[in-house]
Amino acid sequence: MRRYNGGVTAAGPITAPEALPASFARAGLSAFFVAGLLFSFLGPIIPAWGHHLEFRFDILGHYFLSMVAGVHAGGLAGPRWFLSRNFKTGIVAGCAIAGAALLLLALVSPPASAGWRLLGLFWLGAGAGLLSTSVFHTITPAYQHDPAATINLAGILFGLGCLTTSLLVAGTFYIYTVPSILFLLAMIPLLLAGCYSRSRMACAARSGPPLIRQVPAEFRNPAAILLSLLLFFQFGNEWAIAGWLPIFLIQRAGTSPAVAILILSLFWAALLLGRVLAQAVLPRLDHRAFLLASVLSALFGCLILRFTNNEFGAAAGVLLAGVGFAAIYPLVVEMIGARFPYYHPGIFNGIFSIAVTGGLLAPATLGYLAEWLGVSAVMWLPMAGTALVLVLVLLIWLEAKLSGSP
Repeated sequence: MRRYNGGVTAAGPITAPEALPASFARAGLSAFFVAGLLFSFLGPIIPAWGHHLEFRFDILGHYFLSMVAGVHAGGLAGPRWFLSRNFKTGIVAGCAIAGAALLLLALVSPPASAGWRLLGLFWLGAGAGLLSTSVFHTITPAYQHDPAATINLAGILFGLGCLTTSLLVAGTFYIYTVPSILFLLAMIPLLLAGCYSRSRMACAARSGPPLIRQVPAEFRNPAAILLSLLLFFQFGNEWAIAGWLPIFLIQRAGTSPAVAILILSLFWAALLLGRVLAQAVLPRLDHRAFLLASVLSALFGCLILRFTNNEFGAAAGVLLAGVGFAAIYPLVVEMIGARFPYYHPGIFNGIFSIAVTGGLLAPATLGYLAEWLGVSAVMWLPMAGTALVLVLVLLIWLEAKLSGSP
């Protein structure tokens, strides 16, 4: 990653970022933990709702699609908060909406109509989308000051949130009722909303460059198209496994729901530890060889998951897939930082929005494919997506060589 302390890029002049209060930076980054908690919600909670006993996979597709719609609605509503208020308002509102949505979902757990859960998931997604938009804009000055440290810390906290959701549901699966589990989950964003509202994070929103105008220019660059496609499929691969792994293991390998959710926790732990270790070894390794090895590891892990029929095979598959996926994102972000110096963490515009869309739509698409082709289709999609990532990596290297880029 490059550090810019002034100068001019394709996007215009870049000035040194203002110093931020320590409490402002801590609150902004800590909200990534809540975002991970919310985005990973459906993977472990679907078995708790009893859907592993059914074969109505289209309903699960509706669940994911409803949350996708909410995330984009919240992301689009976010800038309206920035215009007249501040980043603190967006973070507090996002946490509060998500917490209220979790309380609603606690009240409408099965056997209540699935329509009520679709409504709750829409508002859960809206809270997550608003929170994510606010947080990504909040950390932009910190990102401009030290991109690597900001991205690494944000990724670690997001991964911890995902891991916490799975461990909490798995650990209480046979102890508490589903409404009780959802009530416990709801307390986390609600309590943090209260903490954020009382914090001294009162920095007013500052409008950045109109990045939406840069999108047509970005997509006249072949490298931008290839990077967008790579991120689209990579995020889709990760979240397809994260959303469907418990259901797949229960119905394919006969795993108990609690153990299936624990294996999902192992996937999140592998992603988290893999990204931490990747940052430690990247300075000592050839990045292109490391990226190729990571993609091949992820592909082999997906292949094992597709054909496993026992818990040991499932654990080995998620470890290989998680560790393989872990290094791909940091290496791709490094590519973006090197080729597109105006890139910044505002994820609902430009190249990065395509990646987020891929990650959110993949689990929803799997619901409809599984209804048509059976639960085996769940692992075919991330396996095919990882193969496409491998092809795109090779094309990006070829494009860089032909254009003379480093």
